[in-house]
Amino acid sequence: MAVNPLPAKNILSRYTAKGFSHPIWAARADRLQSASGVLLGLFLIMHLHFESSILLGKEAFYQVAQFLEGGIFSETGHGFPILTQIFSVVMLLVVLIHAVFALRRFPTQIGQWRALRQQMKFLPHEDTKIWFWQMVSGFLLFFLVPVHLFTMITNPEIGPHLSAERVVYQNAWVLYVLLLPAVTIHAIFGLYRVSVKWGLITQRFALLKLAKVMLAYLMVLGVASLVAYIIIGRSLSLPVVPFVPGL
Repeated sequence: MAVNPLPAKNILSRYTAKGFSHPIWAARADRLQSASGVLLGLFLIMHLHFESSILLGKEAFYQVAQFLEGGIFSETGHGFPILTQIFSVVMLLVVLIHAVFALRRFPTQIGQWRALRQQMKFLPHEDTKIWFWQMVSGFLLFFLVPVHLFTMITNPEIGPHLSAERVVYQNAWVLYVLLLPAVTIHAIFGLYRVSVKWGLITQRFALLKLAKVMLAYLMVLGVASLVAYIIIGRSLSLPVVPFVPGL
């Protein structure tokens, strides 16, 4: 007697993957990971340029800080530090969302890391190397970024003197020395990979060269800004008095 085959629907439902392994949910997770990554990458580029205003002098950085904190809406012209706190909380949530979706592709076993290293050794493809360094930098950022954001949430005061005090007297320079290369590498190469993955730019080699130039440029900009804060911080005496324009 012939056995009636199970309906195709039942067979598919039995073997259908669940969670992020399901093709539909995996595609949605990829889009959310890419969207949150682009948001964070663009924010980093703007953030480093805002910070670099210290290179133009204390007055320039003070005006930029007051503008970002909504100083134009204040009768005194001073910004509202609570805006920095709110924005830091929002960015922390975006970072957590990006990290959750990125961890899906993170090697969790020693054997997977060995296989990746062997592939990089015998097939030295540049995009594979970029993906590897994105994983390494992403692992570091998982610990470094929350520390930076928690600092801004608990101590949102921004200014030439107050920021320099944080860098020098609170030893934040140690955090920034680790954070700057990790976040710059992760962000710039992340924007490159998103552009290639979603077909936004077809000239992959030209885009990769641009990414490397941007990486070098942002590193120089970030290091120069950090050195400026250190120089200002060392010139201050405790207790540090907030910067006042014209004095």
